[in-house]
Amino acid sequence: MDKTEKLEAYYEQEHPFRDGISHLRQLALKTEADETFKWSFPVYTLNGKNVFGICKFKSHFGVWFFNGVFLKDPKKVLENAQEGKTKGMRHWKFSSMDEVDDMSVLAYMTESLENQKKGMEIQPEKTKKVEIPELLHAELIKHPTLQKAFEKFTPYKQKEFCEYIAEAKQEKTKLRRLEKILPMIKDEVGLNDGYR
Repeated sequence: MDKTEKLEAYYEQEHPFRDGISHLRQLALKTEADETFKWSFPVYTLNGKNVFGICKFKSHFGVWFFNGVFLKDPKKVLENAQEGKTKGMRHWKFSSMDEVDDMSVLAYMTESLENQKKGMEIQPEKTKKVEIPELLHAELIKHPTLQKAFEKFTPYKQKEFCEYIAEAKQEKTKLRRLEKILPMIKDEVGLNDGYR
């Protein structure tokens, strides 16, 4: 299925918020953004850069702005996507069509595109020294080919693997996570490559 088919399938699928996301799509198509499909969602880009997306969930639907932190947000409606982790992304959630103010939504979409033109975007943090958890370190020492594969990853991707294990509270969870990532490292697949 190509991107166009995936887009149509997303918008046509039976869902409590089908009309809501279709309405947001009509607003998005009034902007200069290019419509594409990434991470199982419609994403709207400018010059290949992700600017905003349209999403549906069980209890709400909405627009997420990749660099929404730079939006003026006069209506005070934007929420941090994941407090403490997400630096730039902001969501505008709706629980019904009645909440959608076309003029305002279109203004936010347009402002996000203008901000992108100005180069207003969160830059990934530079990752220097990676602290490798003991469980992973032991496996890397035991298996030199695994060590070589791990070293091919950027420091950022190495850090993702390390944090994935280190953030687990219980030992059994750490072991389960280690078991999951070892084949990924061996195959040179980053932990979050499927989402990029």
